[in-house]
Amino acid sequence: MEIGLPYGKAKQIVKLDKSCLNDILVSKIEDYHPEQSQTELVAAAIQNPVDLQKLRQLSIDKKKVVIIASDHTRPVPSKIIMPLMLSEIRKGNPEAEITILIATGFHRLTTREELVGKFGETIVDTEKIVVHDSGDESSLVKIGTLPSGGELIINKLAAEADLLVSEGFIEPHFFAGFSGGRKSVLPGIASRVSVLANHCGEFIAHPKARTGVIEGNPLHIDMLYAARTAKLAFVVNVVINSEKEVIHAVAGDCDAAHIKGREFLEKLCKVQATPSDIVITSNGGYPLDQNIYQAVKGMTAAEAAVKQDGVIIMLAKSNDGHGGEAFFNTFRDEKDLKKMLNGFVNTPRDETIPDQWEAQILARILLKAKVIYISAAPETMIKAFQMTPAKDVNEALALARDYLKNEEATVTVIPDGVAVIVE
Repeated sequence: MEIGLPYGKAKQIVKLDKSCLNDILVSKIEDYHPEQSQTELVAAAIQNPVDLQKLRQLSIDKKKVVIIASDHTRPVPSKIIMPLMLSEIRKGNPEAEITILIATGFHRLTTREELVGKFGETIVDTEKIVVHDSGDESSLVKIGTLPSGGELIINKLAAEADLLVSEGFIEPHFFAGFSGGRKSVLPGIASRVSVLANHCGEFIAHPKARTGVIEGNPLHIDMLYAARTAKLAFVVNVVINSEKEVIHAVAGDCDAAHIKGREFLEKLCKVQATPSDIVITSNGGYPLDQNIYQAVKGMTAAEAAVKQDGVIIMLAKSNDGHGGEAFFNTFRDEKDLKKMLNGFVNTPRDETIPDQWEAQILARILLKAKVIYISAAPETMIKAFQMTPAKDVNEALALARDYLKNEEATVTVIPDGVAVIVE
């Protein structure tokens, strides 16, 4: 049979004999078809906020309004969400001074071209947009101390806002449990000092720091505290399908609305895995598969479904390269994965290095399974990460079977590794 997997803005097709196919793990999101249009869903959520007044009411007499928006690495349908939020704020206060603050977290800065692709030319040309830089100390201010003990430092624009709101989307997240909600503040508009403290080796190694887990997750506890301390007053979060279309929307309190959203998502995206020799997955295509750094997320779904010493085949176009200099340098400079992992776990919170968390999780995956990586990135780069490069999924399958010395190796396919919670 033939199965399509997202790859960049296209798909790659894997051909498999049914006799070796163990399972295809897909979210039920693709079977969910809302009765309303995308715009209607978002508009209805904004007009019916969870545990909060309407946004227009919150906007009354608020002069400085900051809307936190996701960056170029997130497929948030901002062309739908942002106009509705802007309109609602101005209905409450036509004179509001609105700034759209791009939550880059620890990523590179978003370009104008990417902003236009995200919002459209009209918003980019007419609204005030500021791209957050987590390393620019002059634009940051300390507002508290995280439960973990790290300093909570965020963008001054957000800290000085009379009203702070955000847009985003909710998906399974490989160490924060779920994306969305509170993550707009930490890591979204936080200083790298705060991000490093939150993403420390101890927390990443915590058994609760896993996909779909919120209760007892130390990263989530820090993140929610950060959102509350920053006075994140209102969120608009959506759930999207593989076509990046809105199928559900929630708005209101940053925690209560997020809970409602993830309850909806959880019912659709939890899947049970039967461990296989080979697991084939992707990072959901563009924009989530632009670099190796982001692709680690999709690999964690395969990690949960592959047998010990099996093979993971990962499709991620990675046309933007590795996605993190420190992430790449860690693998370039240390070849002993166990030593690397032990070093991360024993690194004090305030000495966490940039991108340590991504390297820590990739090292953990590589100690469980061989990874064959299909991408447009240079082969030398893929090999530096101790992965095996391949041109397409069928070549990767041949390499996997050869490595396992088993032509009848069982295969599980997870078409979109970031869309499911594998149990």
